[in-house]
Amino acid sequence: MKNLGVLFSGRGSNFEAIAKNVVSGRIHDARIAIVISNRADAGGLDRARELGIETLVLPSKGKAREEHDREVVTALQQHKVDLVCLAGYMRLLSPWFVKQFPQRILNIHPSLLPAFPGLEAQEQAFAYGVKIAGCTVHFVDEELDHGPIILQRAVRVLESDDEKTLAARILEQEHIAYSDAINLVLQGRHRTVGRRFVAESRSA
Repeated sequence: MKNLGVLFSGRGSNFEAIAKNVVSGRIHDARIAIVISNRADAGGLDRARELGIETLVLPSKGKAREEHDREVVTALQQHKVDLVCLAGYMRLLSPWFVKQFPQRILNIHPSLLPAFPGLEAQEQAFAYGVKIAGCTVHFVDEELDHGPIILQRAVRVLESDDEKTLAARILEQEHIAYSDAINLVLQGRHRTVGRRFVAESRSA
């Protein structure tokens, strides 16, 4: 059984999707050991408590990035976390944090990276006029929305779309993609060649 640690700063919809897929068995042989937020008012905390998942608030305001990261890493290590999942965690991790969990930190981003990194990616994509948008699950490295891509899901932009409807349909795919990526990584049958995530077959 693998232990997941989930970090978020807001409503935690991707956290909730992960939690449901753990309970249903869609995410195999895993449990959420701890949920951590840097904001006490994050909506996802209440949902985590309803689900009986241990929660921890570690406020980041007024703290240096690495100082806060050390507090978070200590909590993750105390709960023997195997894989860290960022689910709307609005902080850039320090290089020190990344080194504590090499290729064991996942993030989901609402665009087909490397297009539209950073905030408001869906709005950026819509404003740019793309015909295909989507989401990306990737390993976290020292740069923003930059680590090796694990998987992506595409979303066609409809003529009837606006920024909100497009963002909502991308979010639906995020909830599927994140759990699929967690399964791929937890299975351990993969390697990273340069920037390429290569999933190995069972017979390999």
